[in-house]
Amino acid sequence: MRELQAPKGVSEYFPPRSQYFEFVRETLINAAKVSGYQLIELPVFEDTELFKRGVGESTDVVSKEMYTFEDRGGRSITLRPEGTAGVMRSVLENNLDKLTLPVKVWYSGAFFRAERPQAGRYRQFYQVGIEAIGLNDPEIDFEVIAVADRAFKALGLKSYRLDITSLGDSASRANHRKDLLIFLNSLDLDEATKARTAINPLRLFDDKREEIQRAMSDAPLLLDYLSTESATNFARVQELLTSAGIAFKINPRMVRGLDYYTGTTFEFVSENLGAQSGIGGGGRYDGLMAELGGSDLSGIGFGLGVDRILLACEAEGFFDSSVVKTELELFVIALTADEKKFATDLVNQLRNQGIKCDLAYGDRALKGAMKSADKSGAQFSVVIGSDEVNSGNVALKNMKTGSSKEVRISALSSEVKSN
Repeated sequence: MRELQAPKGVSEYFPPRSQYFEFVRETLINAAKVSGYQLIELPVFEDTELFKRGVGESTDVVSKEMYTFEDRGGRSITLRPEGTAGVMRSVLENNLDKLTLPVKVWYSGAFFRAERPQAGRYRQFYQVGIEAIGLNDPEIDFEVIAVADRAFKALGLKSYRLDITSLGDSASRANHRKDLLIFLNSLDLDEATKARTAINPLRLFDDKREEIQRAMSDAPLLLDYLSTESATNFARVQELLTSAGIAFKINPRMVRGLDYYTGTTFEFVSENLGAQSGIGGGGRYDGLMAELGGSDLSGIGFGLGVDRILLACEAEGFFDSSVVKTELELFVIALTADEKKFATDLVNQLRNQGIKCDLAYGDRALKGAMKSADKSGAQFSVVIGSDEVNSGNVALKNMKTGSSKEVRISALSSEVKSN
């Protein structure tokens, strides 16, 4: 019989590493919550047309990387490759854009791209993202970038940098496009590249082929074509970042991999991850809502890669018990089968009181049960025998120091909480 394994290119997290994954994800989410963002929970599959219109048919994401299939009703369905398009669809469908603006939401979950698997690049990957929809305000651009930076600092990351640029407004891009097309027409491009260029010539700045990168080294840059309003907004974002002590580098060749970006665009890069160094990024998208059939409202957001951020944390070597606290507070051991019911009832009562505790199951001897207590990572342990049941007292052992303290069983909950 064939051995069953996880599909190729899927990232799985199981104990003990899963606690680090959870710590990263919850830290990213908390940074969004403290800035006023609320949860939006979305389907993991959508109408394929949403991503074709929202992400852009010239992108590698749509043209090469989507998991698309036909459902039983004959509809074309795609597993979500990114989060923004689905958020915008939901905002429009549920009339959130008619409420107080900006609409500020966060999301978290699995996303899917049919890419060549390698370290930090998976076919199923996890993101935490935020979107602020409804207003074009450089202060909101700053806030979105600051949320991500605050999350990275809360994790303890140090070896990362922030790249920023502006992709301008429609007038800026139209003026730049004229000169860019003239430049591109002077290049000897293959037919597939010419086809991508016809849809969105900016895509060539994102082309990873060395020959294309060399050819694009003299291409006109969009930053040199910014309208007065775009240039003013971009300068304001830089001023706010500087005032907040958030270091950044202007990268005039950055376009990112999705067609909907306009205005402020940014990416966070880890210095420890090699080729797959991007740990998150985003930007403003002025025309996306209108493209999806809604009003012409602006928005900005980001997607942070939980998998890569975890790898960046591990590369910096700071994941230990001082960073990620163990979940378990108390481990309870019954000496014999006679005390097992008493211990089981005690554990149930403690859990009802909010104590994170576990029990030594099976018929292990005391030595084996204590090994289980040690491996559990619990802060404390207690051993329940007939003497403890009869006296109502128990020795509460600190698993880190080895010291013990006699306490009333009835007071176990308060004793554990106070420590």
